Amino acid sequence: MIENINWYPGHMKKTRELIQENLKMVDLVIEVIDARIPVSSRNPIIDDLVKSKQRIIVLNKSDLSDGAANDAWAEELRKDGSIVLQMNCMSGQGVNQLFKTLTRLQDEKNKDQIRKKPLRMMIVGVPNVGKSSLINRMTGKKSAKTGDRPGVTKGKQWLALENGMQLLDTPGILWPKFEDPEVGLNLAFCGSIKDEILDMATLALELIKVLAADYPELIMERYKLDSLSEDGLENMEAIALKRGFILPGKRIDYERCAKTVLDEFRGGKIGRITLEKAVQND
Repeated sequence: MIENINWYPGHMKKTRELIQENLKMVDLVIEVIDARIPVSSRNPIIDDLVKSKQRIIVLNKSDLSDGAANDAWAEELRKDGSIVLQMNCMSGQGVNQLFKTLTRLQDEKNKDQIRKKPLRMMIVGVPNVGKSSLINRMTGKKSAKTGDRPGVTKGKQWLALENGMQLLDTPGILWPKFEDPEVGLNLAFCGSIKDEILDMATLALELIKVLAADYPELIMERYKLDSLSEDGLENMEAIALKRGFILPGKRIDYERCAKTVLDEFRGGKIGRITLEKAVQND
């Protein structure tokens, strides 16, 4: 399902070139990642491009992810010198902390300088991690198009903040191929890959298997299940029966069940879930 998709269309190649061209014009990079999948939503191409630039990593959608896992990931990601902030860019949670951090960095940049220069920054990230929502929060207006589907932001634009800082937006960027199919699945679970090119029923089945293994109590409570089977398909059918997703002839409506489970996971209705755990290496 995941391996046979072309993940590197032309606009993503152009995005890489765009970042390379403009990186020298900015003081720092704000990398937005999905707190539910901090590994899968970090692009190694961005890692390679940014290199020694000061980086702020925004753990976005942290309201949807496991709180303890958020703290563990923040600690882990700070090890390379990055500043890490837990945020919810849709609601604005964490925006004040971000501005305080940016002001401090701007003051450090202008220390002992006669001519004060505004901080210039670039926002990067894979599609649908919440970059546009963050930009709207930072500018205080709808300066960037937002949407719940990947691929909304198409080109470069400089945006001026009220405090004089300057922000360069870039389209979302994915890498050429997934060496680990799990990365592709995680991105698909969270909506970073267009649903139209995926088999939704199979995708939801895989998600149900993951949730049954890692968050059994949450999935049982959400769908009023008395127990879970070792068979993922049986769990999917039990969810469909509880919700009344039945077609004529008493057939299971797998498509409706799939859409419901994926929508409820993405919306946080099943609970606060992190699909990738931080490995603490002390």
